[in-house]
Amino acid sequence: MSVDLATVKKIASLARLAVTDGEAEALVPELNNILGFVEQLGNVDVSGVEPMTAVIPNHLRLRQDAVTDGNVREKVLANAPQAEHGFFAVPKVIE
Repeated sequence: MSVDLATVKKIASLARLAVTDGEAEALVPELNNILGFVEQLGNVDVSGVEPMTAVIPNHLRLRQDAVTDGNVREKVLANAPQAEHGFFAVPKVIE
């Protein structure tokens, strides 16, 4: 696959990029080189190679799903400027 000047201008238009004629002409060989490299990657034999998501092995470090000491409502509400009926009390905001 190769890219010509009209294709570069159309891609720039679709991407909403302002490209001058000189810039478009400079992009033609660059895009052709990129597409050539992608075609080379398509010819690489990857049979027997497992897909990977990262270069290094990552393992999720999960914590135990254990019950912690809850029921400390009084201690939490002691830090509140104002509390009512076991909840934080905040001023009413109406605009």
